[in-house]
Amino acid sequence: MSDNALVWERPEPPERPALSPLSRDSIVAAAVALADAEGLEAVSIRKVAAALDAGPMRLYRYVDTKEELLELMVDAVYAEIPAPTGSTWREAVRSAARGVREAALTHEWFADLVGGRPRFGPASLAHTNALLAAIRSAPGVPDVDTAMRIAEALSLVLTGAIRKEVTERRAERASGQNERQWQTASGPYLERMLATGRYDTLAEAVRDARHLDAAAVFEIGLDYLLDGIEANLAAQGTSKRP
Repeated sequence: MSDNALVWERPEPPERPALSPLSRDSIVAAAVALADAEGLEAVSIRKVAAALDAGPMRLYRYVDTKEELLELMVDAVYAEIPAPTGSTWREAVRSAARGVREAALTHEWFADLVGGRPRFGPASLAHTNALLAAIRSAPGVPDVDTAMRIAEALSLVLTGAIRKEVTERRAERASGQNERQWQTASGPYLERMLATGRYDTLAEAVRDARHLDAAAVFEIGLDYLLDGIEANLAAQGTSKRP
């Protein structure tokens, strides 16, 4: 058909698909969904862009690097954690710790990113502020420096606990054996080793100790930590009395 054809005679041009809308929130949500489904190693600017039906270069208008994206993902998870609640400092600290554990069990990759350097996203800062406020309200906490040391001790215990639990979940998926099945498979070897008499205390623990689930171990560990903090604060208070 002639290029000079009137508009009535020219066919419609192919429709160009509209660019999918983007925002930092939508990018982070897509990255979180990808990490939940396939693990943290699956997250890349290219894969997140594909999930959003967008070109990778468009995403660089919103985030400069993958490291920035990971920071945003961590803060998005902290935003899901309820503010600590409780009528005492212990209840508030326990509430905060439970919130972090539940977030890590929902988003297992989160366990790989907690700990280390402080996070400065708004939700991360709000969580830290609420935790410090709860600790600062504990009887016997003399100053913010002491509150920081307590918060650091809690972080060490919490990070170790959730990483251990997440690692066990991953091992179960990788091996196809749950903890009970793994224990059954390993049992004969362990029995032979314990029968040598070289591991008498361990043998007693295997034979007589209660074997609790991860949630119970977590709660008992928190009790030990909080009891120790209270005892330490009380001892410091006593030592300062005339």
